[in-house]
Amino acid sequence: MSTNGGIVMLNEMIPLLPPSERKIASYIIEHPREAITLTAMELGKRSSTSGAAVIRLCKSLDVKGFQELKLRIAGDLQKTTEAGYRDIEPNESVMSVIDKMTNNSIQTIRETSELLAIDQLEKAVQVLRMARRIHFIGVGASSIIAMDAQQKFLRINKNAYAFTDMHMAATQVANADPEDVVIGVSFSGETMEVAKVLQLAKQNGVHTISLTKYGNSAVTEHASIRLYTSATKEPTFRSGATSSRIAQLQVIDILFMCVASLQYDETVRHIDATRDAVEFLTSSNKKGNQGTVHKLTVDSV
Repeated sequence: MSTNGGIVMLNEMIPLLPPSERKIASYIIEHPREAITLTAMELGKRSSTSGAAVIRLCKSLDVKGFQELKLRIAGDLQKTTEAGYRDIEPNESVMSVIDKMTNNSIQTIRETSELLAIDQLEKAVQVLRMARRIHFIGVGASSIIAMDAQQKFLRINKNAYAFTDMHMAATQVANADPEDVVIGVSFSGETMEVAKVLQLAKQNGVHTISLTKYGNSAVTEHASIRLYTSATKEPTFRSGATSSRIAQLQVIDILFMCVASLQYDETVRHIDATRDAVEFLTSSNKKGNQGTVHKLTVDSV
């Protein structure tokens, strides 16, 4: 379990909560130090709701209980710096854009690490490690994440596929078996094509993993393992091409490195082999028959 991220969870979920839970969330955000000293019943009274509403809020936040939420908020209160997101303004200087984009990316990475549930991450790693085939599904900007994931896992000899054509994805998933894994990538969590493919996989007894922004959604509904990224707070330029992409890539990198670490010697051997293969394609052949390949590569670039 992460020991912080409670305030992030509340801020990201508050627009989606029912009225009573929203009142509790607002109270915690405004009085975090007081909230962590209260019982669920006491917090319900302070926020003019009830102890039962506090428990419902914890379920909406996908945490195990009020104690976990309090621990996460207590961890947040230990942090000393919080730069916050800053949007791009008209006619920004290059230096200002560099500073803002760097800050926003760092903020997104930090918040995503806080939102990752360790138990869900460990389950995902074990499933990926044992998978016969891994199917990454993404549409639009999320397709870039799917292709990046495919490239990474192929390098360690995993049968990985990235689908942007949902008809092809459905065809492949229809023939998947319980040893396969389907990972649906959707920042909003509401990409219906991705949700449908996960639903099909789940119906066929295939392991399903979602990678979405924090909260319940059409995609997470059909996932047996749920991984979350931070929702970016760039009101004008928020898109899958900026901070949300950074967050999704971060989670894919974490999954990849965890799997690689568990099969370290095998991973090193496969990465060395793939590196040698790429060098074979891009270097001249002293024995004489690789020069043409090198020329083809250069011409292609």
